[in-house]
Amino acid sequence: MNKALKLKKTLLLSLLSIFLTGTKALSQEGGKQLFNDGWEFHKGDLDLSENEQDRVAWRDVSIPHDWSIEGPFDGKWASGTGFLPGGIAWYRKSFDIADFSDSINYQLYFDGVYKNSDVWINGTWIGRRPNGFIPFYYDLTPYLKAKNNEIWVRVDHKDYADSRFYTGSGIYRNVYLITKNAIQFDTWGIVFQTPQVSKEKAEILVSTSFTNSSAKSENAHLRLRLQDPSGASIYTEEVSVVTNPEASTTQQLSFNIADPKLWSPEHPELYTLHLELLQNTNLQDSYTQKVGIRTFNFDPNTGFTLNGKNMLLKGVCIHHDAGALGAAVPKGVWAERLQTLKNLGCNAIRMSHYPHQDYLYDLCDEMGFLVQDEAFDEWARGKNKWIEGWNVGTPGNDGAHVSFAEWGKRDVQDMIKRNRNHPSIIMWSIGNEIDYPNDPYTHPVLDTGRNPQIFGRGFKPGNPAAEGMGVLSKELVAAAKAIDTTRPVTAALAGVPMSNETSYPGTLDLVGYNYQEYRYEEDHKKYPDRIIYGSENGDAYAAWKAVTDNPYIASQFIWTAFDFIGEARPWPKRGSEAGILDLAGKPKPDFFFRQSLWSEKPMVYIGMTNSEEDAKRRRNITTEWSGKAGEERYVIFYSNAEEVELVLNGKSLGKKKVIYADDAMPYFKVPYTTGKLEANAYDKGEKVASASLATPSSIKKLQLSEAEIPSVIKDASVLILDFELVDKNGNLVQTEDQEVNFQLDNSLILLGVENADQGSHTPFKSTLHKTYNGKLRAYFKKTGESGNLLIEPINKDLKSTTFKVE
Repeated sequence: MNKALKLKKTLLLSLLSIFLTGTKALSQEGGKQLFNDGWEFHKGDLDLSENEQDRVAWRDVSIPHDWSIEGPFDGKWASGTGFLPGGIAWYRKSFDIADFSDSINYQLYFDGVYKNSDVWINGTWIGRRPNGFIPFYYDLTPYLKAKNNEIWVRVDHKDYADSRFYTGSGIYRNVYLITKNAIQFDTWGIVFQTPQVSKEKAEILVSTSFTNSSAKSENAHLRLRLQDPSGASIYTEEVSVVTNPEASTTQQLSFNIADPKLWSPEHPELYTLHLELLQNTNLQDSYTQKVGIRTFNFDPNTGFTLNGKNMLLKGVCIHHDAGALGAAVPKGVWAERLQTLKNLGCNAIRMSHYPHQDYLYDLCDEMGFLVQDEAFDEWARGKNKWIEGWNVGTPGNDGAHVSFAEWGKRDVQDMIKRNRNHPSIIMWSIGNEIDYPNDPYTHPVLDTGRNPQIFGRGFKPGNPAAEGMGVLSKELVAAAKAIDTTRPVTAALAGVPMSNETSYPGTLDLVGYNYQEYRYEEDHKKYPDRIIYGSENGDAYAAWKAVTDNPYIASQFIWTAFDFIGEARPWPKRGSEAGILDLAGKPKPDFFFRQSLWSEKPMVYIGMTNSEEDAKRRRNITTEWSGKAGEERYVIFYSNAEEVELVLNGKSLGKKKVIYADDAMPYFKVPYTTGKLEANAYDKGEKVASASLATPSSIKKLQLSEAEIPSVIKDASVLILDFELVDKNGNLVQTEDQEVNFQLDNSLILLGVENADQGSHTPFKSTLHKTYNGKLRAYFKKTGESGNLLIEPINKDLKSTTFKVE
C-alpha cells in the first residue's frame, strides 16, 4: 500500500474545539484532551488507492472500541482468545480545529491499539506500531489545517490465534489530542523520584525534559508547585531556563519536605505535582500529576519492606478484559472491581502479561495497590497458542515475537516512561514464562530432576537452547534500567530448574517463581543472594503457607482474580474459570476462603457440598441450602476467627475450630431439613461475624440493585446494574433461570450484559439475556439525558421493573 496516498474526504464532521490558552488539563499534560468521539468503523480491509472507502459500510463508534467482543463466538476461531474473531478493520475521523495556528504543535496519542496499527493524517502515513498493548504518539503538526482534517487508522489482527489469552481488537483504549505551544514539556518527559525518605523528611527530585520547536533560542521560566494530600501548597520554586531551537532541554529540581505523608496500601496518600513553563508571564505548557512518597526494599532473607515496615504482598494476577465488555472497559467498571479486591484483603496486583489501561494505574495509586507492571508474554521465539482448547490438539505459533527484534527494547522502555511516576508500581517485569520447558526453549536438565510442567518433560534437541534467554534478558534489563533505576527488574519464571542452568536468573534483581513453591527452600539455600518471590500461584492453602512460613518469600500472586475470556477449554467454553471471581466480577466460594486468609476484618462464610471429599478439598461448593429431607449435606465454613458455631432453625449444632489444611478443610455434617442455616464466628468467646442461608421457595421477583462505584471516580457516566431472582423472603433462587429483556430510551446506551456462564454465546449487546445461577449484570453508559430503563422478564408471572435515570 502506498503510505503517502491521498485520502478522499469523508462526509463525517466532528467538531473539536481546542482553545490554546486557558485549556483545562483533562489528564496529565496541559492541553491533553480525550479524542474518543466522532469515529467511524469498517470491519474489513480497504484498497484506498481506488477510493474503495466510499463503497463500503461504515458505522459510528465511540472509542474505546473492541470489535472482537462483538463476535460472534464460533468454534472455528481459537480457544486461546475465547473463540472470538480477529481480522482487519479501519477507523476514520474527520474534525476541525478551532483557533488553529501554525505556531501550535499537535500530537495524537493512543493508549493502545491491538494491533499492527498504521495511522494516516490528511493523506500522509505517519507511523506504525506492532505491539497492541503499548501506548504511542505521533506529531501531527506538519499535516494539520484548520478544517476538514482526517485521521485514518488501519488495524491488522488477522492472525487471530496470536495469544494465549484474550487480547481484543481495535482502538480499545483512550485516544488523546494534545496541543502544545512552541515551548513544551516532552511527552513522558517528567520524572518524579524520592531518593531518600524517612518519617521526618523526604528528598524530592523532579527531572523535566522540554522542547523548543521554534527556530531560535528562547528564555523561559520553569515553575514547580507541590501540594500535600489536603491540597495545601507546601513547596514552590521557579528557575530560569534557556531553550535551544529544535532541541530538547533537561532541568532538575531537588528539594526536601518535612514530615511527609507516606503512601501505602492502607493509606494511599497522594501529593499533587504542578509544573508550568512560562515565557515572560505567558503560560506555554503545564503538567499536573498525582505522585506519592514512599520507600521500599526487597531483601533475600527478609522479603519486602514498605516505609520500613515488613509486609506480605497479598497479590492477584489480572487480565485487562471484563467479560461482556471485552478489552474496552470503562474506568468505573475497573474501580468497582478493585474495590471488591480491597474487600478481599488484596494489596497487590500483577498486570499480566502486558501493560494495561492508563487509568488502571491511577486507580491503583488512589485506592492503594502495589503493582508489578509486566511487558511481555514472549520474546524472540513464539509460544504455543492453543486453537481447539487449552492443551488440546495442535497449537499455532503466531504472536508478538515477530516484531520483538525491532521493537522489544523500545516497547519495554515506553511502558516504563509512561508509568514511572506511579507510586503504586514497585517492580518492572520483562517477561512471563519465557522459560516454559520446550515452549520453545529446552535444556538437557529437563531429562532429570523435578519439573512441574505437564507438557514440557524431556530434553528436545531440536528446540532453541535455553542459554539464549540469558542473552535477551540482559539486553532487556539494560534497556529498562536506562529509563528507571529506582525499581527492581524481574521476570516470572515457569521452568526454574532449566533457567537455573543459564545466566537468565542472574540478570534479574528479583526472580519470580510461577507455581514452584516446592523449590523455595532448596533454591534459597543454593542461591542465598537471590531474591525469590511468588509471581504466579495457585490457591492451595499450602501455597500460602509457603509464604507465611518462609520470611524470605515476599508474596503470593493468585492466578487469577477474575475469570477471563480466552485460555478456554474446548468449545463451547469461552474463557478461563481460574478466577476467584466470575466474569461478572462476583465472588466465588474461593474468594471467601482467600478473604479468611488475607482480610483483617472479621468474616465468616458458609457453603454446601454433597461429599466429604469435596468439603475437605474445597470443591463443588454451592451457596443454596436445599436438598431432600434427611439427606447428608456437608456445610463448609471459612473464617478468620478462632471458631465457628453452626445454627439450624435456631438450634445450635455446636462449634468447631477454624483449622485449615490442603486436604482437610473444616466442615459440619448436617442432615438436611428445610429452613435457615446460620454461622456465627467467635474470637475469645465474643461473636465477631455471622452469615446465613435459607431454603429458597419459588421465584417472586427479579430484584434490581445498583453496584457502587468508589468515590475516587468523579465521572458518573457508567451505570452497573445487578439482577437477582429472589423468593418472597429475598432469598436467591439459583435453579430457575429466566430470560430478561431490556428496553432502553435515549438516557442509556447498553455496553454489555454478562451472566458469567462460560458456555453462553449470546451477543453481549443483545437486549435479551438469561440469568445464570439466578444472577445477571448489565453495564450501561449514560447519555446525559434523564429517562427510564424498563426490565421485563419473559416469564409473565414476574413483574417488570423500572430503573430511573436521573
